[in-house]
Amino acid sequence: MECAALFRTYIEPVVLAAQFGSALYDTGLQIVVKESYNRKTSINSTNPGDDLQKAISNFYMIYSMISSFVPFLPALFLARLGDKRCRKIPIGVPLVGYFLSRALLLLVVLVELPIEVMFGGAVLYGLCGGFSSYWAGVMALASSRSSEERRSLQLIRIELVYGIAGFVGSLCSGHILSFSQAVLVGASVFLYLLCIIYIAFVLKVTAQLGSLADRNKSEEEQSGPLESTGLCSLCAYGKTNIVLLFVSALLYDVSVGSAMEILISFVMKAPLDWGAKEVGYGNAAGFVIFITSFLGVWVFSRCLRDTTMIIIGMLSFASGIYVMSFVRKTYLFYIARALNLFALIPMPTIRSLLSKQVPGSSYGKIMIVLQLSFTLAGVAYSPIFTKIYQATLDWFAGFVFTLSSILTCLAIIPICIVGWRTTRQEGYERIPS
Repeated sequence: MECAALFRTYIEPVVLAAQFGSALYDTGLQIVVKESYNRKTSINSTNPGDDLQKAISNFYMIYSMISSFVPFLPALFLARLGDKRCRKIPIGVPLVGYFLSRALLLLVVLVELPIEVMFGGAVLYGLCGGFSSYWAGVMALASSRSSEERRSLQLIRIELVYGIAGFVGSLCSGHILSFSQAVLVGASVFLYLLCIIYIAFVLKVTAQLGSLADRNKSEEEQSGPLESTGLCSLCAYGKTNIVLLFVSALLYDVSVGSAMEILISFVMKAPLDWGAKEVGYGNAAGFVIFITSFLGVWVFSRCLRDTTMIIIGMLSFASGIYVMSFVRKTYLFYIARALNLFALIPMPTIRSLLSKQVPGSSYGKIMIVLQLSFTLAGVAYSPIFTKIYQATLDWFAGFVFTLSSILTCLAIIPICIVGWRTTRQEGYERIPS
């Protein structure tokens, strides 16, 4: 009975099933989009190769912009409800949106609707909060259940579950797709339905752990203004650190998001020219990073500061994506992905650092503001990097990856400042009063 009660407090089953379903959906959408536009360009185009690349990248640009922009207000509303009422709300409602949008792709496959119908699917799940609300809700729930000392490891453990599910799902997706597109997408829809049932009837939200900010606030109320004035400089450090962490996270998100969005089109053009199985294996290689990043945090957290781990992760991504600029054969793709082995470390670690700057009752707010910052950035960078990719197809198709590597190096600068400021803050705290 105790084991069953403990299981009901875990969010990991939802993350596992939802990401497995998402991996199936991503591969299915990628191939359906390619086949749809391949038919159109082969009939109406004199240069089908380049026109196919432009059509696919334009589709993902519009799809990404809708997915990023529509959830803005719904996600804020859901985050507020999550902090005030129940942390299941900002997780469960987006899953309903995902279920509906995946079901729409199933209709596209079965009834042969135009692929542009999926723009409506992006609107549907955006109105339900989208990934912004879902992932911020998961991170807020995980943060509220972990101590500050183990929070980085707890958040990266959630990412590990996410990555393993994506890895297995991507490996399976290519083989299932070769059998039937309808079965692939139908399995994705079914998994999201299971997630909704688990959230609604199984998941139990327990009491939150107090954060350092909560304890500081309580100490201020008990000690009075004279004794609490020493906390003022620490608060100033916290506010500035939040800004620096946001700047670094945004730059890194732009670097990773833009590169991964273009990579979808890049691997389907000559000379790689991947099919369904290769796409599945390539996506699986990307999810291996979740495992290696978890092992990295597990080892590094014993001897390194959070800021140092973030820098290691960013350097890992910068080196790997730079090599991707020159990939012309499939084995080189996997070498570039191998260099990204710690690329996932920065985001959960930044989220952990941010959660330590605010009281527990504001975890949902700080996570959703960060996630929506990524959303707004996505609306801006998606068309910019898509047009850069299209303009450089003829002379250097990997130019956008080099640009992403440069932006990642710039993202390291604010983290270095946070590390220096944190060292000074700890020195301040050691001074006897």
